[in-house]
This record gives sequence, C-alpha cells and structure tokens, in this order.
Amino acid sequence: MTISAAAMMQVFSRRVALLLAVVLTHGTTAFAQKAKIAAAELAIQRRIAASGADVAVYFKTLDGKAVWSVHPDDGFHAASTMKVPVMIELFHQAQQGKLKLEDTIVVKNQFHSIVDGSPYQLSSDDDSESELYKIEGQSRTVGELCERMITLSSNLATNLLIEKLGVDNIRATIHALGADGVVVLRGVEDGKAFERGMNNTTTARGLAALFEAIARGNAVDVVSSREMIAILKRQKFNEGIPAGLPAGIDVAHKTGEIKRIHHDAAIVFAKRPYILVILVRGLDDTKQSAALMKDIAHELYEATQ
Repeated sequence: MTISAAAMMQVFSRRVALLLAVVLTHGTTAFAQKAKIAAAELAIQRRIAASGADVAVYFKTLDGKAVWSVHPDDGFHAASTMKVPVMIELFHQAQQGKLKLEDTIVVKNQFHSIVDGSPYQLSSDDDSESELYKIEGQSRTVGELCERMITLSSNLATNLLIEKLGVDNIRATIHALGADGVVVLRGVEDGKAFERGMNNTTTARGLAALFEAIARGNAVDVVSSREMIAILKRQKFNEGIPAGLPAGIDVAHKTGEIKRIHHDAAIVFAKRPYILVILVRGLDDTKQSAALMKDIAHELYEATQ
C-alpha cells in the first residue's frame, strides 16, 4: 500500500506539532521554575535585610538543577553544627575497623585546653542535655554518645567523642570530603581557646558539602550514611528549617546555637530532595533567628517543589 505525499506530509506535520508542544511545555515549565526561584531569592534577600542579621545560605537540589546561595563562603562560629563532622568520623573509624559503635567510654567531665593543656570542665547549666552529667564514672557506648550529641546536642558527649576520635582525624575526614570551609579545632567550652579566638568555624558551602556527602551515601559508605541520616532525623530542636516546611516531610538536620549565633543545616526529603544550610549571626532573640530560618526554608520549598 502506497502512502501519498500529502498523507506523509500530514503525518510529519502532526509529529512536528507534537514535538513543538512538548518543547514549549517543558520550556514554559522551566521558565516558570526560574521565575519562582527568582521571586524567592528576592523575598529572602528582603527578609534578611529586614532582620538586621548576618546570614549565609546554601541551597542545592540533589538533582543538581537548582543551586542558590548568599555569602556561601563567609566564616561563622560553627556552634553545634561542628558535631556533624564528629559523627562522620565516628562512622568512618567504625568502617575502618578501628572501633565499634558498641565500644564503651567512661563518662568523665575533665578535658584539656588546646591553648596550654590546662584542665577544664563543662557545666550542665550550659548544656542542652544534662542527664549524662548524672552518670559520671559509668560507661556508655560511643553509639549512644553520638545519638545524644546529635539529637540532644550534648556538649559532654561531644567532648568525649572528640577525645576518642582525635581532632586531626576529624579534620582529615572533613578535607577528604571537600568541606574545607568547616574547621574543627577543639572540643566544646574551651574557655581559654575561645578568649584567643581559637574557635570551630564553618561556611554554608562547607557544611552543605558534608550534608550532601551523607545524602549521596559518600560520607563513609551507603550503610553508614543511612544510619547517620536516621540519627539526624531524630533531631529534637526543630524550630528552624523544619518549621518552614509542610507537616510530614522528613528532615535530617543539625542545629547550632550560642549567644547571637543560630544555625540549621539539613537534608530535606521533599518530592524533590535538597540540601539547605542557613547560618545566622547577630540576633539576640533566638525566636527571631528561628523565625528567619523558618521563612527562608518556606520560600525555597515553595519555589522548588
């Protein structure tokens, strides 16, 4: 059966029309997406300016198609976000066979300053988790200490783990993951070091690199990354990024808070998953800084989902 030239042209025209429709639809969708992100960027910039705070933001969808940041390489006091690389190094050493998560450490409250080696203690009054202080002299597994360090932000658990793992090892792992914006010098509440400006610091980009490595299963290995995500999902302080998202969306995140410093860094398991890091400096009221992070999280979610 022979198809006429006119019939062939009709079939070809239909195919071209269909192709154009697909291209136009995808182009329109892409344009609309870019417009939404641009509007969100403007709203966030205005919100930051109105807050009076110093703010850094790093946002990246895990499909790699949307990346946006504000002051991503500015340094901030890391506060408790530095506990994330401590967790990564714990799982790294477990994967290497240097220790097991079931290994125990005797709980003690005496550490040594990096300035001169002089001893110092932590105060339960300055710690968001106080139960560990009540069992000094008893043993707890490194896995339990990690859980307390991340979900309850225990300073005492953090210092015990840093002493076990070694700061140099933590720093080497940070470097290996391409997160040199994160600098871990010491444990928590080393007053002499603080007075000399010897602090743990981070950038939004550096912290995002650690969270992306965990999200992609590259921080240590896939199994370890899944375990770390599960711990981060059990975070008890949810006034920042999670508060800006619809209920029911899983968020694996770690907060950090000291005087006039308030951070949140997360893997957001939305329909289109993404990494979001927000660092805030300069606000006395943590309710204000939490509201700022909530608003930024909300704008970026609405623009990209």
